Amino acid sequence: MLARLGSLARIGARIGAEVGTTRSASSNTSPASPLRRRLLWSLGIGSAASLLVVQPSREDLMVAYLTPVRLARDVACAASIVADYYTSLRPDLQGEAREAALRGCHQRGAQRLLQLCFANGGIYTKLGQHVGQLDHLLPEEYVSTMREHLLDRCPVSPPEEVRRIFLQDLGAPPEALFASFSERPIASASLAQVHEAVDHSGRRLAVKVQHAGLRESCAADVATVAALVATVRWIFPSFDYGWLVDEIRENLPRELNFLHEAANAERCRANLEASARGGAKWARQVHVPSIEYRTTTTRILTMEFIDGAGVTDRAALSRLGVSPRQVSLLVAEAFNDMIFRTGYVHCDPHAANMLVRRAPNGAAQLVLLDHGLYKEITDSFRLEYAGLWRSLIFADADGIRRHSAAMNAGDAYDVFACILTQRPWEQIVDTRSDTSRLAIERSPETRAAAAEFMAQYGREINDLLARMPRPLLLLLKTNDCLRSVDHALGNPVNTFAITARECGAALRREQLRHHPGPLVRLGIAWERVQVEARMMALSLLMWYGRMQAVLGWNRGADASGETTAGVGSSTAPHTAEVAAA
Repeated sequence: MLARLGSLARIGARIGAEVGTTRSASSNTSPASPLRRRLLWSLGIGSAASLLVVQPSREDLMVAYLTPVRLARDVACAASIVADYYTSLRPDLQGEAREAALRGCHQRGAQRLLQLCFANGGIYTKLGQHVGQLDHLLPEEYVSTMREHLLDRCPVSPPEEVRRIFLQDLGAPPEALFASFSERPIASASLAQVHEAVDHSGRRLAVKVQHAGLRESCAADVATVAALVATVRWIFPSFDYGWLVDEIRENLPRELNFLHEAANAERCRANLEASARGGAKWARQVHVPSIEYRTTTTRILTMEFIDGAGVTDRAALSRLGVSPRQVSLLVAEAFNDMIFRTGYVHCDPHAANMLVRRAPNGAAQLVLLDHGLYKEITDSFRLEYAGLWRSLIFADADGIRRHSAAMNAGDAYDVFACILTQRPWEQIVDTRSDTSRLAIERSPETRAAAAEFMAQYGREINDLLARMPRPLLLLLKTNDCLRSVDHALGNPVNTFAITARECGAALRREQLRHHPGPLVRLGIAWERVQVEARMMALSLLMWYGRMQAVLGWNRGADASGETTAGVGSSTAPHTAEVAAA
């Protein structure tokens, strides 16, 4: 008992010592006063001593230690950010001066949030990475800061913690379960790290091991973040990011259950096999690693090891003899099939979660990794979503209003359409310029216009996101990830044409299911001809844009060479730079 008291006292002392420096980690203020340190030390002792009534595990003790530490850091960080906005955005500031002050607050707030993610790690790193993928849904300063600094800064669990998880979950150390097991991870992410192993038959395996303590601290961390967001919203009503907290609260427990991830992988593989049986040749070129269930638990996932090139590593793709065009087509086909046919969507398709290799038959093959985050969308939502994009393709304002209303956009359907397309409403519904309004210019002017749109309609956008169906939020994130991949590949194909065909096919299947008569088939055939004609016009426009770049016809093009006539997404709807056909 005395030993336990001593251990708990040391935990409390560590809490007090660490929290005493919290303010200096998240702002430029001085460290905590002696009185504050004593109070926080007492808080730590109280939190730790409360565990005397139970027999806590090591993870429970760490939660008792980390929760008040993280809470204090969160409060200090949030208070400094709120104070900065409150003091910097004076009522007398108007126009450009206020915009400049707001951008400064965003940048300083992003840096403070980044330091908080570094200090707290784990789930906070995941939260920061999520923020870094929400282009044009959050202020650019927050998105770019998180993206630049968090995507490749992830914790690494020491070998003894990995061994402890194996003993707890499988009752044996790694060396007893595998012929060989590399203690040094080959990759690490916010929630887990991956080790290479070889089983006793000589087969290479990838073993994903969750970082210790995440499962135990998940609920407390999410509750803390939710409370702080609610408090800040009470002070600044326009700061309403409760929708982001809701997404994390719903999805994070699933991502922390590797049995759930294994089931997602199996279902994805089954859907691909069904597409292949239905005649989709591309589906035979998409692979999901097989799962080794004998050594898989909620915190350990063992799967087939895949050697391959990074999906955006053009030099490695060239060495494989695979063109960016082939890769872009496979990515577009795979994810359009998920969205518009199966309704079971991989929602974390960033570059690190896709590989390219040569299949045993010599064909290029796309490998999908990390199946922890999926969203199942209902048939009704999937058809509304396809209908929305059909309306955008044909500049059908009434259709856009109708389908947007089904997604709770209400009277803000025009803002909703602008979020999806990053084009002004007048251009979206301009039937006189079907192809020119599809052109995407990745110029500084375009990015500045998008940032201005976010600043002007920030509150309306937040209101929309708060009431949108939850599947739509994840689809926006999915398509932002896909846009980034496609852009890194150089936008080599007209992926918008693939999307147009897929959403049209989804609607045609539904029509034929209810009305299989010849007149319906004739109308469907005519609509398909119209879509193909528009896509052909877009392809010609893309070719003309490339010729301008190659031959130097466009003297006013962006010096970076990024001004292109084309589509920057692997699927139609994303929140950055998708053309509204």
